Amino acid sequence: MTAENAAPMEGAPLIRPSSTDHPLYDQLVEACRSVYDPEIPVNIYDLGLIYTIEISAENDVLVLMTLTAPGCPVAGEMPGWVADAISPVPGVKSVDVEMVWDPPWGMDMMSDEARLELGFM
Repeated sequence: MTAENAAPMEGAPLIRPSSTDHPLYDQLVEACRSVYDPEIPVNIYDLGLIYTIEISAENDVLVLMTLTAPGCPVAGEMPGWVADAISPVPGVKSVDVEMVWDPPWGMDMMSDEARLELGFM
């Protein structure tokens, strides 16, 4: 059996890991923090809507994100807002933002700052 068709390993993460060791990573996180869901006064990164920021050796950026609900009124616009926030970061070659629904977003994905801001702690 090859790696391509092997079942996911037990305990494998549901969310692809981000390129946290890439020099651009922190700047891209800050760019994501400049994007807000119009209905919630917390940025999308601290809301936990950004699942993965993957940066290639050529500085091509892939963002996997979700929304609080599939029927979110800005579902069609949000990926463009994220791409527009990341594209100007110096060194970024290209940006691809993909919407994913698995795993579904939950309030447990919010940062402590987001929970505090929204009155959940």
